[in-house]
Amino acid sequence: MTQRTGRIPAQPGPREAVEPVLTDAGAGGGAGAASGQHEQTDEPGQPGQAGQVGGVLPGAAGAAGPGQLGGSFLAQAAGDAETVIAGAGPVLRLGERPTVKLRDAGPDDPPRYAPEWLELREGPDAAARAHDLLDPLRIRLANLPGKAGLVIHDLGCGTGSMGRWLAPRIDGAQHWILHDRDPYLLHFAAVASPRSAADGSRVTVETRRGDVGRLTPDALAGASLVTASALLDVLTREEIDTLAAACTGAGCPALLTLSVAGRVELTPSHPMDEEIAAAFNAHQRRDGLLGPDAVTVACEAFSERGATVRLHPSPWRLGPAESELTAQWLRGWVGAAVEERPELKERAEPYLRERLEACAAGELRVVVHHTDLLALSRPTGGAS
Repeated sequence: MTQRTGRIPAQPGPREAVEPVLTDAGAGGGAGAASGQHEQTDEPGQPGQAGQVGGVLPGAAGAAGPGQLGGSFLAQAAGDAETVIAGAGPVLRLGERPTVKLRDAGPDDPPRYAPEWLELREGPDAAARAHDLLDPLRIRLANLPGKAGLVIHDLGCGTGSMGRWLAPRIDGAQHWILHDRDPYLLHFAAVASPRSAADGSRVTVETRRGDVGRLTPDALAGASLVTASALLDVLTREEIDTLAAACTGAGCPALLTLSVAGRVELTPSHPMDEEIAAAFNAHQRRDGLLGPDAVTVACEAFSERGATVRLHPSPWRLGPAESELTAQWLRGWVGAAVEERPELKERAEPYLRERLEACAAGELRVVVHHTDLLALSRPTGGAS
């Protein structure tokens, strides 16, 4: 199979999505490197049949949610409802994980992220991630014992945007183990994975279907690094404790990017901005999810286990060039606020319409604040 990089391929059919994908592999360690195969495996305790696989692992490149949340007023305010990408927007329905059903999914199919939404946000995600955290990470990775190559676990990988961003920025042979619960997204991530590291070393991948809630130090044995994007804010306190315990128990660093900070700035401002933001933040905390509190909880969880934690802001800065993403984000943002506070509906309709019109005219700018976290756990293998 031809390997492509840089763009997400067309959505595969159900059979293609759950079968292993073969890619050109080389040095780098891990299960797929020696045989030259990319492998798709189920983690311990996970069902092996595609029909039993659940939704996507929480946080797969963003807390995606239903594209038409908040009632039919969203479709009316936005125009044609078909312009709303299924899965777009940083929102959840009450009682659901951060996943949605694709338009053609059957009623019994598991929810999953829309690849269109993940592709739409990949560029702004890449621009937002904190480059200042890379130097301390490179120092740690350079001091790892042995020179067989890096083994990197990407949790909730989605379409693999973290690998496409990070692999070309660090040296050395790399074997990426991509974790997600959606075989469609694992397919995308595998065939669009990067080929080479910053110094030209080979990059290989394998995929694993699994749940972050089952992560253990044993599952990370031999790991050089754990990564994730937009994951922390869609986890519970217990799940963050599990993640921190697994990473520190394995002695590997964790680079966890793009967690929501609970602050949004829109220019020009509007009297309803703060009210919508507060309702959205309350929605993010439903069902025990941590939302804007996640970074604080994660800092505590890693620090209590002996890790050194560094934080750096990583805001989206959306202007006229990102108008399509801004429009999708606005629909999800306002929709979640209305779902949390239905009494906002009457005023939210003209608010959303006005904001979308300004966006289409290139007159709206939005800063969505996020935080990147680097946790440097005490190494267990003699690294400095």
